[in-house]
This record gives sequence, C-alpha cells and structure tokens, in this order.
Amino acid sequence: MGIAAGDKAFDGSIPQLYERYLVPLIFEPYARDMASRLARRPPGRILEIAAGTGVLTRALALALPPACAVVATDLNPPMIEHAAKVGTARPVEWRQADAMKLPFEDGTFDAVACQFGAMFFPDKAAAFAEARRVLRPGGVFCFSVWDRIEENDFAAVATDVLAELFPRDPPRFMARTPHGYHDKAAIARDVARAGFAARPRIATLAERSRAASPMDAAIAYCQGTPLRNEIEARDPGRLAEATDAMAEAIAVKFGRGAVDGKIQAHVVEVDA
Repeated sequence: MGIAAGDKAFDGSIPQLYERYLVPLIFEPYARDMASRLARRPPGRILEIAAGTGVLTRALALALPPACAVVATDLNPPMIEHAAKVGTARPVEWRQADAMKLPFEDGTFDAVACQFGAMFFPDKAAAFAEARRVLRPGGVFCFSVWDRIEENDFAAVATDVLAELFPRDPPRFMARTPHGYHDKAAIARDVARAGFAARPRIATLAERSRAASPMDAAIAYCQGTPLRNEIEARDPGRLAEATDAMAEAIAVKFGRGAVDGKIQAHVVEVDA
C-alpha cells in the first residue's frame, strides 16, 4: 500500500489532540526506550527527524547530557510549532525540515533518531540515505516503526469499526501507513539500499496502551491522526458518529472504565 496525499497532513486541531490523547496512549513508552538506547552512547550532537509534537524530543532532553545538542525537525510546521510551545526540560533547536532532503551538511551529527516517522516517508531508502549522509563515521541511526496492525489492539479496532461505518470505501489510514511498514526483511533491505554497510539491529518490543476511558482512545485515533481527514472526506458530518462507534467498540472489548490494550513496534539501530 502506498502513502496517500492526506496521510501526512497533521494540521487544524490534530496537533493539539495528538499531543493530548495519542502521545500518552501509544508514544511515551517507546520515547523513553529510544532515549535510553541513545543515552548509552551519548552523542555530542543529535538530530531528530519527524519529531511530531516532541514526545521523543522531551525524553532526549531529559536522558542525554546537557552538553549534547539536540536538533528536532518535522515536515509539518503545525506539529513542530506545537512541540516548541509544549517545550522541553532544557533548550533544543526546533526546525521545519523534510526528512527526504535534510538542510544540514554531511557528517554533522553523531546520532539521528526517528520515532514512528519512517512509515510516512514516500521513499524509505532515500530518507535513510539522508540520515546516513548527515551522520559522522561511527554514528548511529535509530528509528522505530509499528508492527502489523493485528498486534496493536486499538488501531485494529478503529480500522474494523470504520470499515463497518463506511463499507463502500473504508478508511484504511491506520493499516496503510502507520502499520504498513512492519516487514523486517523489507526494513533491512531499505537500510542496505540507503548505503549503510552494517546490518541493522531490530528489536520487537511489546508495550501497553492505556487510556482513562474508551472515549479518550477513540478521540486519539479518530480525531488526533490523519484518520480524521479520511473520515471527513467521506462525510464531514460523521466524525462524532465514528468517534462514538469506536469508543463503544473499545468499551465492549476492553471495559467501560480505564482501558488497556497491546501495542507492538520494531526498534531499529544501525551504525554508520
């Protein structure tokens, strides 16, 4: 499945809802893990690409030594602007930048990090080659991608519910893009095509996805991601209905109070 034009549109109210609902639901445990991995070999200068609203940036600012310079970038100005507004424990440099064409000189970073952004790159190998280009010899590229949707409970529920609501043209954003780049052999091939000589180290990590209520999880997916764009493209008046339907499906399966589901991702490390 390819990347649809709207899959990369994180604008309107999406950045605020993404930060409030989706970040604690699925991103925070993996941000802590990636920051811990990079802190074991603390870089002097680190570049983050596809930083979103800054969940990994905040973890890096806490985990890395104060002398480590952190540069955080994202393609979408509304996301990086919201990340800068939320802020970090210490100063970082925020920049709008396209991971496909990074505005940095060759060999200027000791590490490049990317949490759950690679799935959105139209040409993965080309984006990985850009990461390699800006790395110094001996540096590391660390990125994460979601495993298949069947290993991620709430994303699977969202996709199933929307298929029932829109049977003629079901919104497939979650399966197509966030969970569409999970084959480890394909990832290794793209890393090699990018020019990395070393074999990537790929760890598959299961975590728990927790929300205070089924509605919080439903808002996270239906309104805090580009899935909202797909719903509204089919019928702009049915966003609330879709959110309510997902909340009810989660409540039936996981309970009507605080909910807890499985999430699973691959974390990839490769040396330059």
